[in-house]
Amino acid sequence: MWEVHSSDKIRIKDIAERSGVSVGTVDRVLHNRPNVSGKARAKVEAVLKEINYQPNMYASALAYNRKYTFCCLLPDHDRNAYWTNVEKGLQQCILNRGDFHLSLITEYYDQFEGSSFAVAAERIWDKKPDGVVIVPQNFDVTQAFCRRLQEQDIPFVFLDSNVPEIEPLAFFGQDSLKSGYFAGRIFMMQAGEHARRILLMKLMSKGRVASRQQEYREVGFREYMTTYYPDCEVVELSLQLDGEDGYESRIRTFLDEHPDVRHCITFCSRAYILGEYFQRNGLKDFHLFGYDMVERNVECLKQGTIDFLIAQHPWKQGYNSVKALFNHIVLKKAIQQCNYMPLELLTAENYIYYTADEK
Repeated sequence: MWEVHSSDKIRIKDIAERSGVSVGTVDRVLHNRPNVSGKARAKVEAVLKEINYQPNMYASALAYNRKYTFCCLLPDHDRNAYWTNVEKGLQQCILNRGDFHLSLITEYYDQFEGSSFAVAAERIWDKKPDGVVIVPQNFDVTQAFCRRLQEQDIPFVFLDSNVPEIEPLAFFGQDSLKSGYFAGRIFMMQAGEHARRILLMKLMSKGRVASRQQEYREVGFREYMTTYYPDCEVVELSLQLDGEDGYESRIRTFLDEHPDVRHCITFCSRAYILGEYFQRNGLKDFHLFGYDMVERNVECLKQGTIDFLIAQHPWKQGYNSVKALFNHIVLKKAIQQCNYMPLELLTAENYIYYTADEK
């Protein structure tokens, strides 16, 4: 009888002796290399099963000493955007694995221009990536890029927005439909059953909102409203993303035309556009619900011009996306495909306990 304890260190030599084969044969089986007879492989695998052998992939990967290049395809953004924290998470995951030869190259694209995504994706090909993190744009351009990755056996992870039919290695982000439905529930708890008209602010460019995620949040929200508040009218205020100089007059005109509106919601990360307007103009009887803990949103939360924010751990999304590629490519681990972020409801009282830079 051969007793094995958790504190014992199993050597290749021990496995070879137990199997009745050479050390070289065991090494080839462990690393799935050729030139091993079926009979010898069966003997080694039987011993590995008997001792419940768990390979130390971390040590093996270190010993292999290979360089890995990960790439990220991310929307272009300013420093106050939601994507800034995503990018910090991506970078921190690389830094935390300093023992390995990992590098991260990020390419940026215009969310509202399909050709921009394709051009940025082409630049990624020149980097010869081992794995890619992608924030999807529209279906066609995303699928075209991902098909090329699949043809070359290059794994990819979707971040923020999921397109499950394209079959990524993993997805990290919110369940957008449920997020919108949840937002509707909390929003109307505050607005009350007597609210007859509410404002939905949308940031637009070239006739559409920035992401699939925002579209799906709105679908979930409208489903909730149709089910429980069918008589409450949702009126839209559409602002152009590149026209911030004109926001003041557009907002003023809208509120003048809808004097009964007191409750506002947006599914993008720039609720501060309305929050700062309310603050500048001393409007204290408005209630605003938005998304994401970006700096300007937080300031409005502290000042009381935003009541609620739903946060979605952008740092963690970025960090875990790179971690999934690392675990799959370097450590050969199985990866969970769909990874939803929690729906965190933040107020002026609890936002300080929410940590964007989770580790």
